[in-house]
Amino acid sequence: MENRFYYNNFVTPNGYKAIAFMGKKSDCRKCGLKRRCLRNPEKTEARQVHIFYGKKKGAGNPWIEKMKKKIDSVAGKLVDSKRLCTVEPVFAHITSTLGLNRFSRRGKRKVNTEWLLFCIVHNLKKIHAYAGGYG
Repeated sequence: MENRFYYNNFVTPNGYKAIAFMGKKSDCRKCGLKRRCLRNPEKTEARQVHIFYGKKKGAGNPWIEKMKKKIDSVAGKLVDSKRLCTVEPVFAHITSTLGLNRFSRRGKRKVNTEWLLFCIVHNLKKIHAYAGGYG
């Protein structure tokens, strides 16, 4: 059987190693599944698939590595344990109960306004639940 794909090893800019498989242009041109297989059949000539399998040695974001060290330190674990019982339940409530899975606005100012409205709703629900005769 004829090999319909050719491949090439490469490394992406963020350090991940990958194998790129690409179909032959001649095969893709006459294929009946081209419209379903390609994202943009008008622009793309052949099918491409990338399989990522690891990081290049020495590659990595120094800021991420620095943050990992900070979080894994004794002081970082203490701060993280406080965060788990104070802030994370609020995020969980806003996400699951109030239904904020993604923002429906674009732009920093509009997203911030939407976030603040959800925070107000969260706080009003707390007041209603725990304030007794005041809610």
